[in-house]
Amino acid sequence: MASTAQIPLVGGTADGETVTVELDSNGRPPLTHHHIGPQGLAHAHIYELESDDQRGGWVYTWRGPAA
Repeated sequence: MASTAQIPLVGGTADGETVTVELDSNGRPPLTHHHIGPQGLAHAHIYELESDDQRGGWVYTWRGPAA
């Protein structure tokens, strides 16, 4: 079974939410997360992985709309 991590989303429409992602064989989460809101994939927002020294882990930081 793959390992997972819960990573908070920072900024954008999903600010404050948390996503559960699978970690790769090196223990790293995916570099980006496409947050699909209630309006569907056409209105998705892109979040980029960053290390968070204050929290001692990872966060996904909002980069903008996917389209």
